Amino acid sequence: MMTGQPYFEREEQSTYVRAQLLNTNISECFNCKKIAVWVHRSMVFPLQRLGPSPNADLPEDIARDFEEARSIVNASPRGAAALLRLSVQKLCAHLGERGKNIDDDIASLVGKGLDPLVQQSLDIVRVVGNDAVHPGTVDLRDDQDSALRLFDLLNAIAQQMISHPKTVRAMYEKLPEGKRKAIEDRNDKARE
Repeated sequence: MMTGQPYFEREEQSTYVRAQLLNTNISECFNCKKIAVWVHRSMVFPLQRLGPSPNADLPEDIARDFEEARSIVNASPRGAAALLRLSVQKLCAHLGERGKNIDDDIASLVGKGLDPLVQQSLDIVRVVGNDAVHPGTVDLRDDQDSALRLFDLLNAIAQQMISHPKTVRAMYEKLPEGKRKAIEDRNDKARE
């Protein structure tokens, strides 16, 4: 029982060989009434998703990778970091970059005026995700906390690069047309 593994305890004294499964429990949620399966102190079903939910404005394919990373971060922080690195690569493509070489994509975004904190966040996820799968560099095997921080960074990147601009554009479009025209005229004069 102390190993945390399920095991059988056999009852040989009955007519039939009976075995009782021990160190395994089933529970029912008080709220949703769904079943959970526990081995020792760990819930094994449904799969636990750790970390924050993906930013609602992430494209669907990136959000799927993000969710997959959440589902495995407990068992494989390295695997989760690698999936989040893939998410950054896809995010760069979504932002109009080539999506082939993340380092080049980030450099291109910097050239377009990318906020230095967003650049650093992109590079952290890129480097940790890369190094997590190469021997002798970053060892995330037992470092779930570092892997979990990558989720926050990816959400912060999405907030700055997708959600915030979307919100500003929506609010700007609600300004009266005459006011928007006056702002554009002002900006045109400033550029001359």
